[in-house]
Amino acid sequence: MIKTKALTLMLLAIFHNEVTANSPGPDQIEFFETKIRPLLSSNCFACHSQKANSKGKLKAGLYLDSHKGLIKGGDSGSVISPGKPDQSRIIEAVLYRNEDMAMPPKGKLPEEKIALIREWVQMGAPWPESDNEVVAVTPDNNEPYDWDKFRNEHWAFKKIQNPSPPQIENDAWPKNPIDNFIFSRLKQNQLAPNEPAPLRNLIRRAYLDLIGIPPSPEQVKAFLNDKSPDAFSKVIDSLLESEHYGERWARHWLDVARYSDGHGGFGDNKALPQAWRFRDWVVNALNSDMPYDLFVKKQIAGDLLDDKDPVPTGFFVVGPTYNSDGGDPEAKAQALAETLSDRVDTFSRAFLGLTAACARCHDHKFDPITTQDYYSLAGIFKNTRNIDAPVGNQNEIETHNSWKRAIDELNNKVNQFLDAESKRLSIDRKEVEKKLPDESKTKLNQIRSEIEQLKKSEPTKPAKAHVLAESGNADMHIALRGDLRKKGELAPRRFIEIIDDKERKKYSEGSGRIELSNSVVDPSNPLTARVIVNRIWGWHFGQGLVRTPSNFGTIGEKPSHPLLLDWLSSNFINEGWSIKKLHKTILSSATWQMSSDYNKEKFNKDGDNKMLWRYSPRKLEVESWRDTLLAVTGELDEKVGGSPDGEILNSKRRTLYATISRTGDRFQSDAFLRLFDFPAAVSTSPKRSSSVVPQQYLFMMNSAFMTTRAKHLGKQLFDSTNDTNSIIESAYQRLYSRPPDSNERDLANKLLGESPSQKNWELYAQVLLSAHELIQVR
Repeated sequence: MIKTKALTLMLLAIFHNEVTANSPGPDQIEFFETKIRPLLSSNCFACHSQKANSKGKLKAGLYLDSHKGLIKGGDSGSVISPGKPDQSRIIEAVLYRNEDMAMPPKGKLPEEKIALIREWVQMGAPWPESDNEVVAVTPDNNEPYDWDKFRNEHWAFKKIQNPSPPQIENDAWPKNPIDNFIFSRLKQNQLAPNEPAPLRNLIRRAYLDLIGIPPSPEQVKAFLNDKSPDAFSKVIDSLLESEHYGERWARHWLDVARYSDGHGGFGDNKALPQAWRFRDWVVNALNSDMPYDLFVKKQIAGDLLDDKDPVPTGFFVVGPTYNSDGGDPEAKAQALAETLSDRVDTFSRAFLGLTAACARCHDHKFDPITTQDYYSLAGIFKNTRNIDAPVGNQNEIETHNSWKRAIDELNNKVNQFLDAESKRLSIDRKEVEKKLPDESKTKLNQIRSEIEQLKKSEPTKPAKAHVLAESGNADMHIALRGDLRKKGELAPRRFIEIIDDKERKKYSEGSGRIELSNSVVDPSNPLTARVIVNRIWGWHFGQGLVRTPSNFGTIGEKPSHPLLLDWLSSNFINEGWSIKKLHKTILSSATWQMSSDYNKEKFNKDGDNKMLWRYSPRKLEVESWRDTLLAVTGELDEKVGGSPDGEILNSKRRTLYATISRTGDRFQSDAFLRLFDFPAAVSTSPKRSSSVVPQQYLFMMNSAFMTTRAKHLGKQLFDSTNDTNSIIESAYQRLYSRPPDSNERDLANKLLGESPSQKNWELYAQVLLSAHELIQVR
């Protein structure tokens, strides 16, 4: 029976995982603009573009600066077969397998660049349908964009409004203003909201949503027995006060921060053993409800603020930092260019919801972001460096610094003494120690003895963290076609023009990070609050009001409820940028508390639930699912914080504490996490994908991790002194927060038999632990 159920699950997985071909989506276009177009521009366009043709430099009749040219090909025919990299000439060329067509001619591309081209071809070689469909050029004043048009017409660049909630007829349904906005849109679309979720579902949903593990049977019972009108409000408050809240919600932000413990492969293979200190800072910041504007400022310039907290700047350092494989100027320039691209891309998408890195080689094709804007931002990060800074107890740090200074002073004293003796005796500095008089040797040995004694008494060494530090204050030149060796005009460090204006202030304090952080959280910036409010909404509901959470530009999706997004954003700022207050507002709404029940008529009108007629059921993220497995079997180690646990499948700690490689292929833990849709930490991740594939259910059936959990739970059920039906009842309450129905009870009894053995209980436990209900929020 267990095998039959597993086979059914696998077949369902296959059918549910069918996909259909679509035109390029925002994520694919973004991949092209940030990864492929810059690569083509810097390596191919000089000989294969319209510009090359205008200069008489076109080679082989091949244009690589348009999709039409790419497909048509040149003298030798098409260079690409979308979806078939092994049949594409462009792949053959960059692999240098054919001497006659090895490209680019100056040298083979790095392996990671070749991998990007292969990935692009494999996904169908997406290319924007038109490179001129959005941008409004105004030749009269020689501006690249119609700035006023963008500011006045594109929703994301408009000032945040504070709209009044709509008046609605059904006054009984709304619990707070969120519901007025939702109900109004539902009515416009001839839809009605679902009924409230059953109380058992509601409390389970709240626990999984806010702390990532389900409630115990005792917690469910206490909630059901609490008849006070604020019973659920008290549940929300207790969960927001839990230290596990920060663990659950930190992981959301770590996706955005492309957090890993290093090991990024070619050019970025360095381990980051102290990356976890940034992870713990995020946990603590969220648990303390640090205002989001301060949360942002600290990650951009925490080392420069009054409290001099460098750890949060690990936001940038936990990402890739590329190094060349030698002294070759081209390789060094390319490594720096890629690192700066990562910093600008992560900064702009995380905090502003813009794809500024698309302007690295040319003005943005879709959004009002100029190449000047890109290098204004890149110049800020070019004036920083990665360091391992001491952190923790200030007295400990100062004591250790004093000890180091004392040793340095004595070493200087040795050098000064030898310099003086060399001069006095007219002996070469390299030879002076061999020819010192006995009296001088004695004096020198005394100083060195002091040094050795000091070294033996080293005070406690302070902890280190990977952080940003200042390294200069120079503006950066635009890199022509993205090549840092080819300098264009100077790009003063400052904020992007679409948010400020033409005469915006230039940054002059050090690298400019402190001024950048102020620009991001300035009340006049319409993006920052909208972006984080939309992210939080998406993490609660599975989809944001804007379903492209890191792209608020013109090729991103428009908000489904623009007035609600503005009301939430305005309220968020007025409430002191408090994330916990935003949680409370959302979870207190009738919208969040709706049932997830399917309704055929409503589904036919709004299948993807954009109008929010129900709470969308969805799979748990892999971290919460694994943590739930350990929690319901009674094995979860709830210790908060500290260094990663290496291979997480052998640990009882929460999945947050897994060691993660950037490439996702170094550790056993990586393979497990990626199997269940954990994002690659190569770049910032806007949201999780959700797949259902047979391999996931094979893991549930066959992995040592699952069989160990089943044995542990099975033994507990076997050791119980209760009768079989009572044990089945308690297992359901423990795993699913509900009692079994009669069919489930009958099925369990048939499987277990009259006198169940421990082996039977273990097999039954594995069925329960592998059930879809345990991996789903509904």
